[in-house]
Amino acid sequence: MVNARSLRIAFVAPRYGEGVVGGSEAVMAEAAWGLADRGHQVDLLTTCARSHFSWENEFEAGVSTDHGITVRRFPTVRAKSRILAGELERRVQRGEELTEGEEVAWVNGRFRVPDLYLYLASKHENYDAIVLSPYLFWSTIYGAEVVPEKTIIMPCLHDESYAYLKIVAKTISASAGIWFLSEPEHQLGHRIAPGMSAHHPVVGAAVNLPKSYDPAGFRERHGLTRPFILYAGRREDGKGWRQLLGGFAAALVGNDLPFDLVTVGVGAPNVPEGISSRVIDLGFLTTEELPNAFAAAEAMIQPSVNESFSRTMMESWLAGTPVIANAKGEVITWHCERSGGGLTYNDDLEFAQCLRFIAEAPKAASALAERGREYVLANYTWESVLDQMEHSLHTLFADGDR
Repeated sequence: MVNARSLRIAFVAPRYGEGVVGGSEAVMAEAAWGLADRGHQVDLLTTCARSHFSWENEFEAGVSTDHGITVRRFPTVRAKSRILAGELERRVQRGEELTEGEEVAWVNGRFRVPDLYLYLASKHENYDAIVLSPYLFWSTIYGAEVVPEKTIIMPCLHDESYAYLKIVAKTISASAGIWFLSEPEHQLGHRIAPGMSAHHPVVGAAVNLPKSYDPAGFRERHGLTRPFILYAGRREDGKGWRQLLGGFAAALVGNDLPFDLVTVGVGAPNVPEGISSRVIDLGFLTTEELPNAFAAAEAMIQPSVNESFSRTMMESWLAGTPVIANAKGEVITWHCERSGGGLTYNDDLEFAQCLRFIAEAPKAASALAERGREYVLANYTWESVLDQMEHSLHTLFADGDR
């Protein structure tokens, strides 16, 4: 444990609380809890939104405590007219270059949290450090402007059009420090913001190891009578959900595969009628039940190329379940190659071959999962990640004025 002295830290995340699904939100929450357990004074500043689709205010604004931290919630404000925001969004997705003013309008078009900004502006002296994530939201872009000399950004970068906006490079470059979750994300950061702070460690991320797993009970509770492969996360195009459905449908044609596809998470599944009998949506699972889903699966599928860490891969490996990952994702391929714990595919044909391997070679698949588990335990425990974060915080801020 690094804790040389207690620091006052504000974590700023766009969403927090029950029903929130998102990798950066999970890392921010668990890092905040862990640093509080180590004796630091931690506030988590967030919005009243639960859904990243609507950004509607579902939680009550105000102050509460949770897991040893102080949670301060502020309401989101949405633009009255979203026509301009929608057009700018489409242009960004096409990779078109926006003017500085258009980029500002795009950031403001999703949601704003003016009360959070005003709180930081008036209370920043109460904190030694302000940690913001992820990179593409108003709360990070504007929050980082308040006191950049106290700011650390955990960007959770993906190699996507949003990351190449000039306002992103400007925000990253102006901050005191950057926390990266993986080496490929670190290298992407250099390409996007070559002028970023000299302090930009790869701190990594972690997942908690459950005390036990109940795969048989999970199958019984959810009426799962056939072996299944698992997708856990947000059902949306940006996470490869529609491509996964297409690949699974193609794999069922001409292959005597025993698997159903079970999905857990948020977002409308929109399963094509032709495979609806083989795709089972369990919706949002509790923190206690989710590990059992990983343990009960024959394999976990990671179709998303937009990952800066991929905690679902780590959760799968910890549960003793092999991973099948999209080879176009630099970060997830990096994890598979380093660990030797996963299979990667480039197209639907290779995806089907991976599924056949899992079905026909269970002992070899189990060996993959065991290598993955060893990899997670060696590299991504909260003890080691919090050590990295504490070292970074003390390097930057331990000698600052109180």
